[in-house]
Amino acid sequence: MTSGEMIEKVLHNIEKVMIGKREIAELGLTALLAGGHVLLEDVPGVGKTMLVKAIAKSIGADFKRIQFTPDLLPSDVLGVSIYNPREMQFEFRPGPILGNIILADEINRTSPKTQSALLESMEESSLTVDGETIQIPQPFFVMATQNPIEYEGTYPLPEAQLDRFLFKIKMGYPSRVEEVEVLRRAVEEVAVENLDAVITLDELRRLQQAAKAVTVDDTVKSYIVDCASATREDSDVFLGVSPRGSLALMKGCQAYALGRGRTYVTPDDVQYLAPYVFGHRIILKPEARFQGVSTMAIINRILSEVRVPVDRSRFAR
Repeated sequence: MTSGEMIEKVLHNIEKVMIGKREIAELGLTALLAGGHVLLEDVPGVGKTMLVKAIAKSIGADFKRIQFTPDLLPSDVLGVSIYNPREMQFEFRPGPILGNIILADEINRTSPKTQSALLESMEESSLTVDGETIQIPQPFFVMATQNPIEYEGTYPLPEAQLDRFLFKIKMGYPSRVEEVEVLRRAVEEVAVENLDAVITLDELRRLQQAAKAVTVDDTVKSYIVDCASATREDSDVFLGVSPRGSLALMKGCQAYALGRGRTYVTPDDVQYLAPYVFGHRIILKPEARFQGVSTMAIINRILSEVRVPVDRSRFAR
């Protein structure tokens, strides 16, 4: 079975419970293959939790859920060392972060101290407790959710935390036809718990390695850097995309190309994924926000102005 066929099997399996959200499922799976993480921002009830569960079920992964609340402590996420009087030594009790697929639900409801507990885990795939570093089993994928309409009792994610997410995605409401289909399937009890794994974790790891091997021509790398640099030079931008953002876009494009059955990245991949990668990494100047300038408008302007490589015969080398 080819890489494209395996990815298509996973997407088809997710679509058994997710109606009309194929693009969102593709982006989530792309982030997983790229070794990144996803921040889902949208109103309650549009299927954010179901998407994470469906991905975990489809690949037979260990799924853990962390419900973030204002009183959640870092030890509730990472784990804690407890003294065993019989053995006369401390024993580590692992927290829910030690899993394959992690749902960090309502991440903006917890304090910055607890949010920062995720930083090392998301960036290094490890955690440090009592001076000891513990490696997190691979694959490791965090999909965090936050509700944009509730502000009381929430803590906005700091830039350092946002930068750890490969994509920031808004799911949106389903269409009328799709919502009717949701009701129909609810009556037929097509539940996410009934999904079977269609690929193994070993196959997923091979897909991740295959994504890393996708060719990125120097002209495409230069195009990615030019787009990122343009965000730093824009007159409406206070803080532009960091080099980590450029690297994230390249990795995302490699995984996306693999899902499209290609062994090389094209400028079209860059243009498609740039809004999801750059959107949460750009901070506007106060006067730009006051004038109603949006981050997406700036990204679209940059993509229209930055010169696109045209010698497509080079990309597949």
